Amino acid sequence: MYHPTTRVLAVLELLQTHGRLSGAEMAARLAVDTRTLRRYIVTLDEMGIPITTERGRHGGYALMAGFKLPPMMFTNDEALALAIGLLAARSLGFAEAAPAVASAQAKLERIMPANLKRRVRAIDETVRLDMIRAVAPQDNDALVTLSSAALAQQRVCLRYRAPDGGETERDFDAYGLAFRGGCWYVIGMCHLRAGMRSFRIDRIVRAEPRPVSFARPAGFDALGYLNQSLALMAREHAVEVLLHTDLKTASAHFHGALGVFEQVADGVLLRCTADDIDWFAGYLAGLPFDFAVRAPEQLRTSLAKLAERLLRMTRTLR
Repeated sequence: MYHPTTRVLAVLELLQTHGRLSGAEMAARLAVDTRTLRRYIVTLDEMGIPITTERGRHGGYALMAGFKLPPMMFTNDEALALAIGLLAARSLGFAEAAPAVASAQAKLERIMPANLKRRVRAIDETVRLDMIRAVAPQDNDALVTLSSAALAQQRVCLRYRAPDGGETERDFDAYGLAFRGGCWYVIGMCHLRAGMRSFRIDRIVRAEPRPVSFARPAGFDALGYLNQSLALMAREHAVEVLLHTDLKTASAHFHGALGVFEQVADGVLLRCTADDIDWFAGYLAGLPFDFAVRAPEQLRTSLAKLAERLLRMTRTLR
């Protein structure tokens, strides 16, 4: 059975999570009668927790508006999620992430019991994520502004610095943000080019909200769109290869970002672009399943040369 103190804290947790609940609903969730529930409410009031009570058919209990408490407790799984999340934040290229992460972790540890504190510290000191290539923006302002604009579906004025140093300005509707290959990107409708575009956030000079709203496409997948646009961006060779495997296996071996996959009757059709056709031939040669090159002819030639070289090398080993 639960200790009465545990049930009092459970009442507080319910109010923080759900805002307002009727007495009957809270009593049912706690498996107590409404009279016992009222005693718990009085106990919280005596502890200085301001709870408002409304009588009547649509009445109930709620914390006073604006009153918040820090989280009271964490399960093992919640502590693990927090620790990994803080570690990822430090590794994902957020500007000035390290001091912010340290501050957040210190605040959490102050309200954690000793056993969970040890778990969080163990994750921080022993786990490392492979994100060392992350490119940090100058500050977090652009990321915060663009993510807020995407949620509010509010247009922004974007000033962007290209790799050659030239700067351009445009109105932009941010549909979503994604992290890929060590960089943060924002994806949406560019009104300067009248089409979908993606921009690296570390190259954004300024992003200012405009008093104009837009409609974001329902279910927009920012990372999926980014992967597809980068896979098909203009390069020297357009590639089509039929992979004799299933979609799940193909995606795993190409890490879902090297090309666009389409399930067809006799396998998976890979479409992408490449500048270095010899490198791409070597990548294909390392696959554990068969494939057939549909285009370009240079890829077939490169694969043939690679096969001849490998055969020649095996002969020299005898």
